[in-house]
Amino acid sequence: MGNRLNGWMLPLAGALGAIAIATAAAADVKPATAADYAALAKLPDWSGTWQPDWSTLYGPRTGPTPSFTPAAAQTLAAFKAKQAKGENLQTEAANCVPNGMPQIMRMPYPIEFIFSPGRVTIAIETYSQVRRIYTDGRALPEDPDPTYNGSSVGRWEGDTLIVDTIGLNPATSILPGIHPTEQTRIRETFRLEKPDMMLATTTITDPTLFAQPFELKQAYVRHRDWDIREYVCQENNRDAADEFGRPSMNIEQ
Repeated sequence: MGNRLNGWMLPLAGALGAIAIATAAAADVKPATAADYAALAKLPDWSGTWQPDWSTLYGPRTGPTPSFTPAAAQTLAAFKAKQAKGENLQTEAANCVPNGMPQIMRMPYPIEFIFSPGRVTIAIETYSQVRRIYTDGRALPEDPDPTYNGSSVGRWEGDTLIVDTIGLNPATSILPGIHPTEQTRIRETFRLEKPDMMLATTTITDPTLFAQPFELKQAYVRHRDWDIREYVCQENNRDAADEFGRPSMNIEQ
C-alpha cells in the first residue's frame, strides 16, 4: 500500500510544485493599468483580417535560394530521393497536424492581430491556431519546451513589430524535408507598406542548417469586413493514410 501511495503522491507533488512555480511567476507579472490600455491607441491600426497575397504565396519566387550546410543538403537530397519513389508526398498537416512556424503564417487563410497590454495575439484561421507574442520586455526562455509555433517575444520600433521565436518542435518543417533544431531562430518584422497591405519579412538562422540566414518575404492584404471562421480539420477533412499511418494521396487506403 505504501508503494502505491508513494507512486501516487510523487506525480501529485510534481504537479503541486509546478503550480507553485507558475503562481510565483504570475505574481511577478505587473497587472495592466488604464494607462497600459490607453497606450494601445498609439499602436498602428492593424484592425480587420489579413490574408496572404496569393500572387506572392504561390506565384513565381524571385527571392534567394537557401544556402544549406553540407549536412542539411544531404538530408534534403535523401528527402527528394524518397519523393522520387513516391514517398514524402504529403506532410502530417494532411492528417490535421498543425504546420507550425514559419509555415503557419504562409497558409492561404486569414489571420488577425489582437493588441492587449504586453502582448500581440495572432489568431490564425488555419487549424484554429493562436500565436502569443509577448511585448512586455521579457527575454526569450533559456530552455523552452518545443512547440509547433515556438516561444515568441516581440518589441515595437515605431510602427514596426519585431518578433523573435525559438523552441520549435522538430516534427515541423521549415522547408520541405528540413526540420528545425534547438539552434533554429526566427525573426519576423511586420510593417504596413500601404494602408491595406502589410509586409512580413522572416529571417531564419540555424548554423546546423543554413550557411547564411535564409530570408522570406510575405505580403498580406487587409479585408476590413472579414471575420476569422472556425477551422476544424478533423471533421472528415483528413487525407488517407498508408499501412504505416503516414499521409497518403491514395483515397482507396
